[in-house]
Parts: sequence; structure tokens; C-alpha cells
Amino acid sequence: MKPFGYPKTRLAILWREMLVIALAAAGGAAFAFIGMPAAWLSGSMMLSAIVGFIRPLPVLRRPWFDSTMVLSGTILGSAATPEALAAAARYPLSLAIMFVGIAAIMIATGAYLRYIARWPWIDALLAAAPGALSTVLAVAQAKGANIGRISVVQLFRLLVLVALLPTAMQATGLSVGAPVPTIVAVSPETMLGVTMAGLALGLVFERLRLTAPLMFGATFASAVLHGTGAVEGTLPLAIQTGVQILLGSTIGGRIAHIPRSELRSLFPLAIGGFAVSLVVAFLFAWPAAWLAGVSFASGMVAFAPGGLEAMAMLAFAMGLDTLYVGAHHLVRFVVVGLAMPIVLGRVKDVPPR
Repeated sequence: MKPFGYPKTRLAILWREMLVIALAAAGGAAFAFIGMPAAWLSGSMMLSAIVGFIRPLPVLRRPWFDSTMVLSGTILGSAATPEALAAAARYPLSLAIMFVGIAAIMIATGAYLRYIARWPWIDALLAAAPGALSTVLAVAQAKGANIGRISVVQLFRLLVLVALLPTAMQATGLSVGAPVPTIVAVSPETMLGVTMAGLALGLVFERLRLTAPLMFGATFASAVLHGTGAVEGTLPLAIQTGVQILLGSTIGGRIAHIPRSELRSLFPLAIGGFAVSLVVAFLFAWPAAWLAGVSFASGMVAFAPGGLEAMAMLAFAMGLDTLYVGAHHLVRFVVVGLAMPIVLGRVKDVPPR
């Protein structure tokens, strides 16, 4: 009989996964030791990506990712306190600016990839889409687009944002004055109840075929419970740290599995596309943050063209306005997911002159 009733192969898989997580945790601990901002998220991602480039790492199985999404949503939803929701009345104008910003980012970055890189419009617009990577890749597959190079541009942008944006903001003083997150941990019973409520709603969203259902469900359930005052506090610091490590490991693992030859050839284009996206995003972030009454640092992370879960957790780790950042990324995720098939259905690829 095998130990603990597990087949030997399953034990071996679990052991390899634990080593991958331990590696990510070591990266986060190293960044925390030297005082880097958002250390556990960015450090775990960086070390996972670097080691993965040298030697491919095992991909964590679906349950790890699903657990990360549920816990991430629970943490993000805890920012929706009654006081924070009252301040959210200032968000509509900021969200309106974001809609224009999404179009501007896609047009500017898409034009760069179309006319500088000579890509088809389909590939260029999908690579330019700010965030919503899972939706982008699904649409790319359905449209017969080049998934490889789209992934390189999208993942490179996410890597740089998570790894360098916090440090750049700290170095320039933009994040100075951001409060250190106050952790008021809920009881184990409450934590279990909130998490299970989020999981249950996430499974309902999954049956409805919504995108990122577990994270949306957990965020919504947690936000309702915290916003009504039924629950006060968030998950303990140890669990929050673990969520950032798992998320960093997931992002780093994605990047590390990009073919080396493809990465080398597309690296200059990825840098250019990232620069165009970031400049346009930050041009819209300043007036939006001013209208919403939040710091420019919060506006930068809210408008940064990165993934929903990574940017929202980055804001949480840096002590920024998590509700503001999370609301903008959630809305953008939905808008991009809904609009992308419609927009691309009208695109005709005429060769660039």
C-alpha cells in the first residue's frame, strides 16, 4: 500500500509542486529582506521566471490556481468597507476616462505593432489589449491569430509591471505616504464562511460561463459581506503572503514557458509595445485619479495595462486604494472581454503600406 493512500506518481507530482512553491517563496523572502515594495508578489514571480528560463519548472495544477483566485477575490473584496463604498461615489467619472483610455491604449499600441512590427491587425489588437489575458488568448485561438507572439507581448508587459513598477514608484516618490496595510484578521470561522461563500458564488458564475468566475464570485461575495458591515477584517497576513507567492509563481511559470527563440526575436517589439501602452495609460491615469480624489500612485496601478489579479494584489501589497484599483480592473476586464470579439469581428486585415 502506498503512503497516505496516494499513488507514487501523485506523491511525486505533489513533491515537485511544493518545490516550485518553495522556490517562489524564497524569491519573495529575498525581496522582503532587502526592502523591495510588494516583495512577496514581485520576488516570487521574478525568481520563478528566472529559474524557469534556465530549466523548465512543473506547472502547478488547476486546484492551486483556483484556490489562489478564490482567496485573492476574498482579500480584494474585504476593501469594500462601508466607508470605502461611500468614497466610491467619485468613481464614475474616473471609469468613464478609463473607457476612453482602453480604446487609446489599444489603438496606439496596436498601431505600433501593425506599422512597426508589420503584424496583422488581429494580432496587433489582441497583443495591445490591456489585461484580460485568458480572454485574449481564447479569442486569439478562435480567430486563428498567432498566440505565441501575442502571449510574449502580454506576459512581458505583466512581468515588467509587477517587477519594476513598485520600485519605480518608490524611487520617484510617487508611493511615498501610502499607508502600510493594516491587517485586522477575521476569526477562522468567519474566514471559512466568507471563503466558502465566495467559492459557492464562483461556481455559480462558472456554470453561467462567466470569465474568471472564481475570482469574480469571491470578490463579489466578500464585498457584499464587508460592505454591509456583516464582516469586518480580512484574511490573516500569513494567508495573504501565501496568496501572493502562489500568484507570483503562476505568473512566473507562464513567462518561463515561452519558447526561447520566440522570446529573443520578439523582445525588442515587446519593449516598444510596453512603452507605448504605459505612456498612454498614465496620461489618462492622472486626470482620473484627480477626479476620484485618490493618489496618482493608485491611479497608475488602476490604469496600468496588466492583469486583473496581479494589479489588484499589487495595489493591496503597496497599501494603495485597493477598492479603486480593483473596481477599475474588474470593469476593464469585463469591458475588454465583451468588446474584443465584437471589435475583432469587424477588423479587416489590409496589408500595411
